[in-house]
Amino acid sequence: MDHFNSIIGQSPALDSLIRSAKIVAATDVTVLIKGETGTGKEVLATAIQKTSTRANKAFITLNCAALPESLIESELFGHKKGSFTGATTDKQGLFQAADGGTLFLDEINSLPLSIQAKLLRFLESGECLAVGDIKPYNVNVRVISATNSDLSQQIGAGEFRQDLYFRLNVVPLELPPLAQRTEDIEHLIKHFLAYFEDAYSIAAPKFSKQALKTLKAYQWPGNIRELRNLCERLSILLAGRTIEPENLPPEFSAKSNRAPEATDFILPEIGLRLDSLEADLINQALNRTQGNRSKSAKLLGISRDTLLYRMQKHGFAM
Repeated sequence: MDHFNSIIGQSPALDSLIRSAKIVAATDVTVLIKGETGTGKEVLATAIQKTSTRANKAFITLNCAALPESLIESELFGHKKGSFTGATTDKQGLFQAADGGTLFLDEINSLPLSIQAKLLRFLESGECLAVGDIKPYNVNVRVISATNSDLSQQIGAGEFRQDLYFRLNVVPLELPPLAQRTEDIEHLIKHFLAYFEDAYSIAAPKFSKQALKTLKAYQWPGNIRELRNLCERLSILLAGRTIEPENLPPEFSAKSNRAPEATDFILPEIGLRLDSLEADLINQALNRTQGNRSKSAKLLGISRDTLLYRMQKHGFAM
């Protein structure tokens, strides 16, 4: 069984990502999954785990942004009875619970600096220390982490440890935003409509060609999660019907949510230096997105790979 079939799409960017993911899945290497919110980072992490040699072992997920700093250390590493108010018994941490298996740390960018140091210690030595204990314990756990922000920016701001980043980023896998893989939208719609047809025992709606064109022109700030929610809503409200553009929510027709067409630019009489203009636009996009290359590529209407090529061409720091 190919567990990567759960990642729907046939775009070149996605195919390349899946090929890389299948290679690293067969190893115990530490993986950092990058991508905007809603692109399917947990789905990819799950596929990697199910294809790995640890497939029959524990797979535990923790959203690092979901717990306050006072609790996350105990949640990860455990605590001893009496180590703090409310610690009435010894508690096993997620690292112990995942021994032999995989721990997926989502939104690793939200991990407090104090906990980052303990995570780094584990990645370097395999040692963990429970809160209130003086004797460390060793576990065998593979760590897969994910982030929806640019960690290099957080490093520069002193919010994320550079040495931890290097340990996590052994193999980076970046999920492209949905707006950069519009050829996958129809495949995803077909998958979601079939799922909700079965889940709710209703006739699936169909999208007209014009409605599909409208969806492909949309910027999808919520990515695949937003598309899934739209398909669920329309499956319930318009079961068995043909969906036209007027049946879509207002944001799909709002011009402000679409990339403007550059049709009104007039070439100056004295001409221009195209290379300089391109370099300046790339610089503006990077400044506006605080160096986020995926978002910069979206602003410029090109793929991330094309942006990286043009950055290299113009001598930008890579």
